[in-house]
Amino acid sequence: MVANQRFVFIGDSITQADKFEDSEQIGYGYVRYIKDYFAINQPEALPSFFNKGINGNRIPDLEKRWEEDVLSLRPDLVSISIGINDVWRQLDNHGLEQVTPAIFKEIYERLLTQLKINTEARIFLMEPTIIEESVDAKGNILLKDYVAVIHQLAEKYDATIVPTHQVFIEYIQQPNHQVLTIDGVHMNSAGNLLMAQTWLKTYKNCK
Repeated sequence: MVANQRFVFIGDSITQADKFEDSEQIGYGYVRYIKDYFAINQPEALPSFFNKGINGNRIPDLEKRWEEDVLSLRPDLVSISIGINDVWRQLDNHGLEQVTPAIFKEIYERLLTQLKINTEARIFLMEPTIIEESVDAKGNILLKDYVAVIHQLAEKYDATIVPTHQVFIEYIQQPNHQVLTIDGVHMNSAGNLLMAQTWLKTYKNCK
């Protein structure tokens, strides 16, 4: 790996993961696991990591801060994890203006277009994970259309898919599977490790 690379991770609370309580501002979630993997395995070329997760964010919120939190950092790699709140708010806040799959795609396209025009960053699109640890939960059924949008955009914009939704759904169907979240959405240590492992496997397979 080339030294002095800049890796930006942007998303919602799953990415934020208490970063403001961390002196490095990396947090204690999957981004921490990924950073620590690089720190242990290639300290001589450790990228600079930027955690730009913000609690509660949906994709319209990412658009509002895209210039400041992504483009201005001149990233070499951008990893995007978004979509959980775009669906979850449909379940717990019916009065809110909702983000349909069509709106989700429209905004996501604008973000990726700006990224392509203004940077040469490698782009990793993480599938949204799960909403409740049941395959048949309404949230997971609704997520399918958003996952499909992300796959369409990855193909169009030459981005790499991190199959986190697929991996989580497969895992919760395994015998003796462990709990991955603290509330059906936010990760415990096992969930963060599964996210990080999925990301790292994807990263290593596309080098």
